[in-house]
Amino acid sequence: MSNAIETRQTKQKELIIAQLKLTPIVQIACSKCNIARSTYYLWAKEDKDFAAKVEAAVEYGTNMINDLAESQLVTLIKDGNISAIFYWLNHRHGKYSNKLEITTKGGSDELTHEQGKSIKNALVLASLINPINGKEHNEQESIKEKRKTD
Repeated sequence: MSNAIETRQTKQKELIIAQLKLTPIVQIACSKCNIARSTYYLWAKEDKDFAAKVEAAVEYGTNMINDLAESQLVTLIKDGNISAIFYWLNHRHGKYSNKLEITTKGGSDELTHEQGKSIKNALVLASLINPINGKEHNEQESIKEKRKTD
């Protein structure tokens, strides 16, 4: 490969790394740098140093976007946006998160029949088990069961 081509590729690689720090999405970075995605992936496959720098740039860019999103969320909360408030509490405050909590009275680790039934109902409602046979929910089995009943 000629020296001019190597110099151009080095500059293009630097541009794409800088762009990924701003917008950590490969398609957008390639488009903004006028580099084909196939070329980008070829470089990442053949040049381990470039691949490592890309990984670090994507992580940096993702963290920056996350910080920006949290900042915007806090601004919305301060403005009284109820959806933002609910989101924050559901995801950042244990008291308000979605959870299933089971407590028992006494020293027994065994569940009562009623407790077992409550857990099974909760799992059915969460689509984690099949209501027909009580087994773990499996999409293929659900399709087969539905065909049998049709």
